[in-house]
Amino acid sequence: MTGAVLSALASHWRRNRLQLLTLVLGLALATALWSGVQAINAEARASYDAAAATLADGQFDQLLPRHGDSMPQALFVALRRAGWLVSPVVEGKLPVGSTTVRLVGVDPLTARPGSAGSALLARADLNRFLRADTLVAGPEMAALLATNLPNPVLVDQAVAPGTVLADVGVAQTLLGRPGRISRLILLPEQPVRQRPLTEIAPDLLLQRAHAAADVGRLTDSFHLNLTAFGFLSFAVGIFIVHGAIGLAFEQRRGMVRTLRALGVPLAHLILLMALELVVLATLAGALGTALGYLIAALLLPDVAATLRGLYGADVAGTLQIRPEWWLSGMAMALSGALLASASALWRLARMPVLASAGGRAWALASGESRKLQAAAALVLLAAAAVLAITGVGLAAGFALLACLLLGAALALPYCLAAILRLFEGQAVRVMAQWFWADTRQQLPGLGLALMALLLAMAANVGVSTMVSSFRLTFIGFLDQRLSAELYVDAEAVADRAALERFLEARADAVLPIMSVDATLAGMPAEIFGARIGDTYRENWRFLDGVPAVWDEVEEGRAVVINEQLSRRAGLRVGEMLKLGPGLSLPIAGVVGDYGNPIGQAIVGEALFRQAFPGIVPSRYGVRSDDPQGLRRELIDALDLPPARIIDQAELKALSLSVFERTFSVTGALNVLTLAVSAFAILMSLLTLAAMRLPQMAPVWAMGTPQRRLAGLEILRTVLLAGITAALAFPLGLALAWVLLAIINVEAFGWRLPMYLFPVEYARLMLFALGAALLAALWPAWRLARMEPAALLGIFANER
Repeated sequence: MTGAVLSALASHWRRNRLQLLTLVLGLALATALWSGVQAINAEARASYDAAAATLADGQFDQLLPRHGDSMPQALFVALRRAGWLVSPVVEGKLPVGSTTVRLVGVDPLTARPGSAGSALLARADLNRFLRADTLVAGPEMAALLATNLPNPVLVDQAVAPGTVLADVGVAQTLLGRPGRISRLILLPEQPVRQRPLTEIAPDLLLQRAHAAADVGRLTDSFHLNLTAFGFLSFAVGIFIVHGAIGLAFEQRRGMVRTLRALGVPLAHLILLMALELVVLATLAGALGTALGYLIAALLLPDVAATLRGLYGADVAGTLQIRPEWWLSGMAMALSGALLASASALWRLARMPVLASAGGRAWALASGESRKLQAAAALVLLAAAAVLAITGVGLAAGFALLACLLLGAALALPYCLAAILRLFEGQAVRVMAQWFWADTRQQLPGLGLALMALLLAMAANVGVSTMVSSFRLTFIGFLDQRLSAELYVDAEAVADRAALERFLEARADAVLPIMSVDATLAGMPAEIFGARIGDTYRENWRFLDGVPAVWDEVEEGRAVVINEQLSRRAGLRVGEMLKLGPGLSLPIAGVVGDYGNPIGQAIVGEALFRQAFPGIVPSRYGVRSDDPQGLRRELIDALDLPPARIIDQAELKALSLSVFERTFSVTGALNVLTLAVSAFAILMSLLTLAAMRLPQMAPVWAMGTPQRRLAGLEILRTVLLAGITAALAFPLGLALAWVLLAIINVEAFGWRLPMYLFPVEYARLMLFALGAALLAALWPAWRLARMEPAALLGIFANER
């Protein structure tokens, strides 16, 4: 009996191959967008894990120089002799060809046994590693090193992307730092009795494990945003699947009645139909996972550039097939198909054996679900309103997004029905009345596709508003922060004082840039020393501040902090901020600092030099009416490498390029989501074409040409898409507000102003209407060319 039932169920798909294509492709596209995002996230997190394992960042206590970025190697010897079990690390940027890599020097003899670094070195020939100036890198980096450096290179997959390992002595030679080390790793097991650190190395600072900025934590918000957009894309695809499955169940109601009348138990029939869906979902999931791999491979370079630009996190540029993301894709395909079919299976289980053969019975069974849908829409929208007022945290922000989008999608059919009923009431001619009534009758069949379009349009409006608002704000921020015409790298000269005198004699203003890492209000931060002048007073804008902010800072009576530190530490203007032992200042102003993941504080130059006498300027900002002439003088007179002198325009262009690549991923996902929604409309129209004939035949029989009916079908589709797109605009603006005012603040620590972009919205509207028009052309063309016998046959059949 089971074989006969399966054969009967399969016969439906043989007769309705387009419907089968809709189901498989819809689920495959949904799975592709989800698994593609998960593949990107998995690759990025694998790179973070490799970096943490290779470098031990944040896993152990560390000893750092209190001033500057390096310490004498003699301190390592002194600490070891005093009983401190420490391992030295030398770290710096090494130019290789046209790029720079992160070079990390380690000591394999003092590294903690069992650590990733010691295990990596244990796999290599220790004698060769120590004597032959060997470098260890991943496959991509090894190829780059082999063509640019004479050192032997060992290839190891465990090394983090963009990182090269070497012995401490080799790293010191390559970086030009003989006798200097960057930090000391404290091993977990230490002797019971030790001389105090203040006696041996008073200039070192003990940093506890996990006190440093953790790249994985910093980037969690970015990956969470990617996951949210991937899930939204998956939801759009599931609407297609839900529509295809619902239509298949409705078309097979006669088959279900016959099978049950022949004695097939209802539970057995439902089980076999669920098994059929599992097989189709497995096929679609495999196809979607393969497509997801292609999507991830195309987007991964932009994601890697984004994470490197925003967070300094190196991510591999190549994609590996990892179980976590393809298993996630298959699981989502199976769960999505079963979820999409749950309501149809439930209605089938609740209908009597004979009632299931009638369309009216099925409609009555669907009526209860429509009431539940309306109630769910109201509950979700109410929950969104409550979360917008009382919600706190990133999870609450995404819960607000989910409730808002899902509630709006569920409410869409009722909004469309009300609008169409209003137009129908205004119609005078019979043909117009029929058009509006018939359009309203098509809502159940097109509702899911229109929901998909609503979500896709809302996502496009919301994200384009966020990105464009960010672009305007970011350009203004660059004009504020990059106000000097030239930036000179002070690390390239031995005598900074001579460089500063040279610049002061030829430039309009010289702005030394000095900073030191610190812990402010219990969080990792940076303290900057600024030479206050017209540049700061004319270009910087404050989110909040006292009158004459820069006068207070210049006199050493106040401090300026960035928005991240203000929000995360709950600091406001006028409150005191402890900058160090015996140094606390009131906050005079709060500035926007977009794209920076940590807090910053700015004090006057004189106070900074007094509090941190060992810190020297790392760069100089130079104001000049002739920046190119001054650049040539610096190169000729001081023999500065041209790469060490950065032009303001070049730096702005670089920053803007990082910005553009940052949001290229979400832009690509939005385009794909809108394309999926257009596919949903096309498949809905094609699958409903045969069911529309009973409504079209009487109108044709009364003298309406087929071409006019086809034109009305196109008009109907474009009209519904236009109304849906219009309803998507307020939803998209609400989405943008949530992203800017809640999600962005919780994820990054700063809030962006929200701007409106009517031209962009008009372009999106035209794109949506164009997609709907293209989707309607094929079904309308088929109707226009349909043989009259097919329409006449409607009257010969029992309906």
